[in-house]
Amino acid sequence: MTSTLTVALLATLTGLIVGALFAFLRVPIPAPPELPGIMGIVGIYLGYKLVQYLGVGWDLLDALGF
Repeated sequence: MTSTLTVALLATLTGLIVGALFAFLRVPIPAPPELPGIMGIVGIYLGYKLVQYLGVGWDLLDALGF
């Protein structure tokens, strides 16, 4: 199993355990509780990866002098 896949599986397992704990303690999760909110996060990630793949971009921090 590759390292990336192992990390992804461990992250998923950790998320399941933490989500179960939040539900058991009856506290709201610190994430969008509905599918549209989750898909928004997925869209942000995919957009970020797309720009990286295309090799385009502009360094905002450099432009601001940081």
